Amino acid sequence: MVSLRGMRIATGWVLFAYIATHLANHALGLLGLQAMEAGRAVFLAFWRSPVCMACLYGSLAVHLALALRALYERRHLRMPPADAAQLLLGLAIPVLLASHIIGTHLASGVYGVSDSYTRMLIGFWSRPDAAIRQALLLLIAWTHGCIGLHFWLRIRPWYRRAAPLLTGLALLVPLLALLGFLEAMRDIAELARRPGWVRLALAQANELGREPRQALAALGDGVLAAYAAAVGLTLLARRLRNLHERRFRSIAITYPGGRTVRAPRGYSVLEVSSFAGIAHASVCGGRGRCSTCRVRVARGKSALPPPSHAEAAVLQRIGAPADVRLACQLRPAGDLAVTPVLPADASADGALPPPEEFAGQELEVCVLFADLRAFTRLSERKLPYDIVYFLNRYFETMSGAIERAGGIANQFTGDGVMALFGVKSGVAQGCRDALEAAAAMARAVAGLSAEFAGELDAPLRMGIGLHAGWAVVGRMGRGAEKYLTAVGDTVHVASRLQDLTRRYECPLIVSHSVAAHARLDVARLARREISVRNRDDPVAIYVFGSAERLAFSGA
Repeated sequence: MVSLRGMRIATGWVLFAYIATHLANHALGLLGLQAMEAGRAVFLAFWRSPVCMACLYGSLAVHLALALRALYERRHLRMPPADAAQLLLGLAIPVLLASHIIGTHLASGVYGVSDSYTRMLIGFWSRPDAAIRQALLLLIAWTHGCIGLHFWLRIRPWYRRAAPLLTGLALLVPLLALLGFLEAMRDIAELARRPGWVRLALAQANELGREPRQALAALGDGVLAAYAAAVGLTLLARRLRNLHERRFRSIAITYPGGRTVRAPRGYSVLEVSSFAGIAHASVCGGRGRCSTCRVRVARGKSALPPPSHAEAAVLQRIGAPADVRLACQLRPAGDLAVTPVLPADASADGALPPPEEFAGQELEVCVLFADLRAFTRLSERKLPYDIVYFLNRYFETMSGAIERAGGIANQFTGDGVMALFGVKSGVAQGCRDALEAAAAMARAVAGLSAEFAGELDAPLRMGIGLHAGWAVVGRMGRGAEKYLTAVGDTVHVASRLQDLTRRYECPLIVSHSVAAHARLDVARLARREISVRNRDDPVAIYVFGSAERLAFSGA
């Protein structure tokens, strides 16, 4: 079943395509009036075909009906300037479009009048006000469509890169159309100087007489009156609904800091924020597409209606937990307390983060800690430039080994490395990937030792600790410095195992949970148990004398 949003996008694309081809036909006026007429023949052959005519007028009717429906559903008219511009421009289009459709399509179909460019331009030449209205119609419709496309595309990852090119096209197309229109008007002015040319051209176009013109003008007035009545009734209906909701039904929403806003039931949480003047992120303008307005519900979960199909799809895409909802789609039936997940100035970059970068979720993962041995002693003998160069090579090599194995290298501190595995693939595969990364890192350290042999007193040695378990995974930090990491007992244990490689003088220590998940062959290794601070139960571990080759017992 097609959603209302899908219908609005589909019909908008049809109308935008019509406007774009119409403007392109106008631009042919730069080549002369005959070029415009030739382009018109192709334009009409496509758009006046029965299928395209039905699609065009059907899209116009549906798009207008959806616009009135959206106007009715708005609980208040406070909105960002871009939203207000799109709304006002959209409502203005039918006012200018009615007379144009009646004077071209209807006049041609009923009275057999030719709606050629020559006939239309003669009319504009004799009545400059009509020419101005026509230019305004095209510019308003084009601008309305461009704003709609911007709202639709701005959460796409590639849109920021393509925006300069698309903006240039958005400005160039109407500019060329207006220049072509003016050039064609100059041709008409030159032709009109010929005695009798205007009368002959209108006769060939089967121009309307006085009575048909009056009949079409009366029809146009009736259409405009009907449209004005439809807009007026829509505004009246939403006014009566709002009065009823404010008098008989209301809810209270509490925001961080303790501020409580009371609003009529039926408002979305985003509309309540806007109603109260509370800044709230919403990149897509409340259309339920970007997820930047999402909130965490702290109290009142029983008053939450189930998410719609569209909202559920977005929540599933971002891996949202059960207490997170889209503020623009959530219309609570009772009081609740909410906390916006993203800051009010969030951009499209935060619109659809992958699940592993969500604000926070508990996952079973494998954590790797690695550290170079005796690096402090090594750094004391080197110049700062040499140390920075060496560390950059080291981190580049280690992160490459981690990422090729499917891990996420998320922290580099001094000569230490932390990485996460299994965030997307699951803990079993994550443990296998982590062991492969440990082997690759060990081989990489051997390679670095050979590369820097002339600068080192002894070969480089590394200690690696691996542990698997539950941890809170999410983006942490502040502003642009946020990065994906994990916190919890699992991280603490993995760090402790890395420290123990010094005591056991080994390159790798793996916990029993990692070995079990990965089905690592530990038959020849002694199982040891260690105690970890702030943990009641001991941790079973396996000590490896070499990390460069590891054997698995099965899939």
